[in-house]
Amino acid sequence: MLVFTRRRNEAIIVADGIEIRVLRVSKDAVRLGVTAPADVPVHRQEVYDQIREENRRAAAPTGLPSALAHLPKASGGAS
Repeated sequence: MLVFTRRRNEAIIVADGIEIRVLRVSKDAVRLGVTAPADVPVHRQEVYDQIREENRRAAAPTGLPSALAHLPKASGGAS
C-alpha cells in the first residue's frame, strides 16, 4: 500500500486522466473528489463489493438440473 499525506485541495494522480483530490477534512471524515474518464468505473468500497457479489451470483450455476431430476424422462421412441 502506498500512503500519501495530502492537505485540502491537494491531489494525487493514479493514472492518465484519474485524479483524486482532497476537498474537505473534518474531525472524523475526509471528502475526496475523483476525476476520471467516463469509461472508468469509480465506486465506494461497499458498492463495489455489492456489485461483485451480484455478478458472482449471476454467474453461478442455478441448480436447475437438480431441480428437474424428479421429472420423468421423455421416451426416445416416436409413436
